[in-house]
Amino acid sequence: MATPTFLYLASQSPRRRQLLEQLGVPYELLLPDDTEDAEGIEAVLSGEAPATYVQRVTHLKLDAALDRLKRRRLPVAPVLCSDTTVALGRTIYGKPQDAKDAQRMLGKLSGQTHRVLTAVVIGKGQQRAQALSTSRVTFAAISARQIAAYVASQEPMGKAGAYAVQGRAAAFISHLSGSYSGIMGLPMFETAQLLSSLGFKI
Repeated sequence: MATPTFLYLASQSPRRRQLLEQLGVPYELLLPDDTEDAEGIEAVLSGEAPATYVQRVTHLKLDAALDRLKRRRLPVAPVLCSDTTVALGRTIYGKPQDAKDAQRMLGKLSGQTHRVLTAVVIGKGQQRAQALSTSRVTFAAISARQIAAYVASQEPMGKAGAYAVQGRAAAFISHLSGSYSGIMGLPMFETAQLLSSLGFKI
């Protein structure tokens, strides 16, 4: 099997781009167009466990990306997709719908330990390689004033659980265990292992 020379990253997240660049793997973006329901893919099914949810969504993202690749008649190469979710118990906290929703989420996470689950899947044709990273993050008690100020910064918008570990929310985190890069959105160790299995030199 020939060694791939690049891959497609099917993600709009600048953090995932940054992390992939740290691995030194050449990539091109393969982003959805206006006709695709990119947000609809992330809908949670009733009673769905967080690990099941994040892996299912990542595979749906890959299905959509492979269709996109074929539709655009682009050169064939591996496609990388990833999805991150925050879970407190079995409750899934995705991206907040608005400022009020972000305040609600942060209020629930305040003083609690939650999980951050990031699934990664790389596909080429019928071949798929996948991994799941699970980390634990403990928030100190956050006051209503702190939450309001953080939400006003706009940083929580578009982030699972309404926060960015690499941003201002770091001031709320008293402890974390697991993969820091996984919490950011792309677990470096697991991703490197998947890429190596496909022939990329890491």
